Amino acid sequence: MSQPVEEPRPAPGPSGPTAVTAPSPASAGRAPAARSSRKAQRRHARVVIRKVGPWSVFKMSLIFYFCVMLVILGAGVILYGMLGAIGALDSTTRLIRDLFADQTFVIDGQWLFSRGLAIGLAMVVIWSLINVFIAFLYNLISDLVGGIEVTLAERR
Repeated sequence: MSQPVEEPRPAPGPSGPTAVTAPSPASAGRAPAARSSRKAQRRHARVVIRKVGPWSVFKMSLIFYFCVMLVILGAGVILYGMLGAIGALDSTTRLIRDLFADQTFVIDGQWLFSRGLAIGLAMVVIWSLINVFIAFLYNLISDLVGGIEVTLAERR
């Protein structure tokens, strides 16, 4: 079952939608030029970003840095498992026991990852607060210089 195919419609101009007319026999040789002019009719808008909401920056930063922390901890778990499987953790434990004459030394994964989680959560909050501070600075500076100008273009 096939669905009907719609022909592309030209974008509305500043005075409203444009009428589509059938090509006349005299304009048959100019068809490629008409197609290229349709592509050139993309709408552009210039937008100035004057304010950034500190609360939205904080929420986005928390989520972003939390995801980064999870990726790093996940990579650490995988690396710890691989090093344990090939025996590198046991070899490192024996080396440190021999070098420092400390027979009580052990590499404990639970201790490592619980401290890593605590440090990671603290870093998530710290970096999110740093981003909020940067948002406040941006808002203050944009009052002086007028913000950042961005040009938006409509895709066809």
